[in-house]
Amino acid sequence: MTKSRSSSRITSVFLVVLTMLAAGALGCSEGDASNGATTKGAAAAEPAPQSRAEPVDSAILLARAATEHWQQVCQSDSVAIRHREAVAAADQAAVDSANAADSARADLIDSLSRDTTRAGRTKLAALQAKKPVKRDPPAWAGKVARRAMSQTPLPGSLFPGCRVVAYYGNPRSKRMGILGEIAPNEMLERLAQQAAAYQTADPSTHVVPALELIAIVAQADSGRDGLYRARMPDSLIERVATWAEEKGYILILDIQNGHSDMAREISSLVPFLKRPNVHLALDPEFAMPGKKRPGTVIGTLDAREVNHAVDTLARLVEEHELPPKMLIVHRFTRPMLTNQEKIRLDPRVQVVIDMDGFGAPFLKRDSYRRYVFEHPVQFTGFKLFYKNDKPLLTPHEVLKLVPVPVFIMYQ
Repeated sequence: MTKSRSSSRITSVFLVVLTMLAAGALGCSEGDASNGATTKGAAAAEPAPQSRAEPVDSAILLARAATEHWQQVCQSDSVAIRHREAVAAADQAAVDSANAADSARADLIDSLSRDTTRAGRTKLAALQAKKPVKRDPPAWAGKVARRAMSQTPLPGSLFPGCRVVAYYGNPRSKRMGILGEIAPNEMLERLAQQAAAYQTADPSTHVVPALELIAIVAQADSGRDGLYRARMPDSLIERVATWAEEKGYILILDIQNGHSDMAREISSLVPFLKRPNVHLALDPEFAMPGKKRPGTVIGTLDAREVNHAVDTLARLVEEHELPPKMLIVHRFTRPMLTNQEKIRLDPRVQVVIDMDGFGAPFLKRDSYRRYVFEHPVQFTGFKLFYKNDKPLLTPHEVLKLVPVPVFIMYQ
């Protein structure tokens, strides 16, 4: 960003913060706003000792206001027990499912053992020779999920008290998602309606609308630097950030890194990630192995690269007194994310594994189970495609998934 843009933004931010202070948004009540005047003849109160407070940057004030706002709206610390109860119910469902499968196999063996025909004996021998399917420990009962759910959310955390409903895309393309497919005002109104549908479906969980902008876009051509990716100009990111700010929505910056190093691309977005309402998403589909061009094969990310993103966001939260960040990792195959059990959890960063495949409802549910449910990290997300999902799952149907996703995105 240019110096003039930064100066202008700081000025506008400061005015917003002053307005919030006047309105009591930062915790001041009318009773705190005494002007110190006394009636005639009354003894003046002894002045309180003045402390030498360090000047506070206006951006820090805005970050603190955002923390208090999300803490009040999402109340994630107070609903943690409710969320853990839901997780326990999912655990039990997984255990019941595994037990039912084992019981069904035992019943079949028992039935075939009473079949004296040659065909019956052949089937029995084949079944007994076949080893039972080795299952992972029931998802959400394993060590990783328990560690994730045992964390106490920090003040200002979005999850588990809120649910985020996002629109995805880029204003420069009508083919990349709903965010750029229709006019901005129409898109924002449609997002508000979609978020309201989830609020109606689950009134107990506050819904936060979001815009997920593909800020770094994978390319079929190598480009001048040979990295097969294009960084969107600051002016475009600022434009979408303004749409979000004016509506009180959050902004998610999505990275399709092509042949570039993920750490390098994250670093390029740090000036925006310093803002309290801006979060991050990684798209392994376009993290290309070897010399493959984006779009020719499905890419992959390792926990090491995700951990770098976690560390970067945690540092920004600490240094700039921001509310906890959300980190989304898209996934629709197992190889897209390797060593997910090694992803570090940090209370300053809430990690969402988002099921990113399109297709018929039974395919999407199966992918959610295989690539998210059975390989837990922390929180879960679910992506829907207005054009490619036939039929499109309704909010009520999405909220029947186990575990219930806290992040829902539309492309």
